[in-house]
Amino acid sequence: MSGQREFKNQIENSGIGGIFIILGLQLLQILVPILPGEPIEFLSGMCYGTIGGMLIIFLGAFLSCFLIFFCVQKFGKSFINSFFSEESIQKFENSKLFSSPEKIELFLFIAFIIPGTPKDLLTYIAGLLPIHPLRFILISTFARFPSVISSTFAGSNLVSGNWKLSVISYLLTFLVSGIILLIYRKKNSSI
Repeated sequence: MSGQREFKNQIENSGIGGIFIILGLQLLQILVPILPGEPIEFLSGMCYGTIGGMLIIFLGAFLSCFLIFFCVQKFGKSFINSFFSEESIQKFENSKLFSSPEKIELFLFIAFIIPGTPKDLLTYIAGLLPIHPLRFILISTFARFPSVISSTFAGSNLVSGNWKLSVISYLLTFLVSGIILLIYRKKNSSI
């Protein structure tokens, strides 16, 4: 706990630079596909509270998704191949889902709303999909809400000693996400 407080103090003592440190970590997390997002969301909540942390994370997600989407549109598959194997990319391109433009947005929304799903490849692949850029960027930013709010809330509460609220927030997030996933699967199987 003392390490967390020390980190929080260092960020707070950095003034506005602390915001840019957390924002930079969030940008890096999305741009480098192997880094998990929840620890950065947690740190953001720990340093700037639930709402402040959430706003920083959303800004980072928006900027990262914007940058990736337009780099993929400009440079094509060669840009994606820098991060993912050709085999991984072809699996997505050849799936039934991505041959059906009307299902793409719903799938992306579900994938981004469920905490812990691997969203990184989707962020890169989206530039190749028949989806309007603004719609994708908004989905990929704001569908992260359950994960971001639970992580920033947990970070904010843990630093003030309310670890029970942190655990409850994660449990509720996974419960709601599970319900959304079940509804999606049921709806998708009836189509």
